[in-house]
Amino acid sequence: MDIEILYKPAYSLGVVKLAGGEQVRVEGGSMVSMSASVVLETKAAGGLLKSLARSVLGGESFFQNTYKAPGGGGEVTVAPALPGDLFTVDLSNESLMVQSGAYVASEMDVELDTKWGGAKTFFASEGLIMLRASGSGKLVLSSYGAIHEVNLGAGQAYTVDTGHLVAFTEQMGFKVRRVGGIKSTLFSGEGLVVDLTGPGRVLLQTRSTDAFLSWLIPKLPKPDKSS
Repeated sequence: MDIEILYKPAYSLGVVKLAGGEQVRVEGGSMVSMSASVVLETKAAGGLLKSLARSVLGGESFFQNTYKAPGGGGEVTVAPALPGDLFTVDLSNESLMVQSGAYVASEMDVELDTKWGGAKTFFASEGLIMLRASGSGKLVLSSYGAIHEVNLGAGQAYTVDTGHLVAFTEQMGFKVRRVGGIKSTLFSGEGLVVDLTGPGRVLLQTRSTDAFLSWLIPKLPKPDKSS
């Protein structure tokens, strides 16, 4: 499978080239277009319980789509829901913790689930639980805004606002905390951060959906109570 990312970083489009008989798993709603002969199959990937956990806990679709190319090969294009970037990660028998909503597509040998010892204690600003992508193969992730990669050395510490976190290496040490006390949390415009400790890779997004909603919601028209 070959993946090309076009129109980076604001309106990225992923072009997935499939060899004959090759398959790619795509998150529901992420497909933009496909070759006429590509076959689509929709199912609860991993079974009922895994799909339910991924949907309820991880915020992903209950059903996932698998696209299979005909003998002559085919193409599937994918894109995220929000304006932003796409990023391809090549997993090699490893695991990556992924922000809910960042998963777009993957090769069939990459497994996506919520079965991770610390997942239930990892909450972002809206009670977000991270997903676990494991195995070997290409993984396509999305971001709101551009993606910025940080590689940490052994013992190196780094602090990230949870609203800007896209993914990080599973083996990294982490601790979620509030920024200062209640007063500073309310008036600084910040909320929860995560302290990560290397070695490992961290993927950040340059914009935050939480920050955008905090700006947008007060500007929306209020309902007229007199009507």
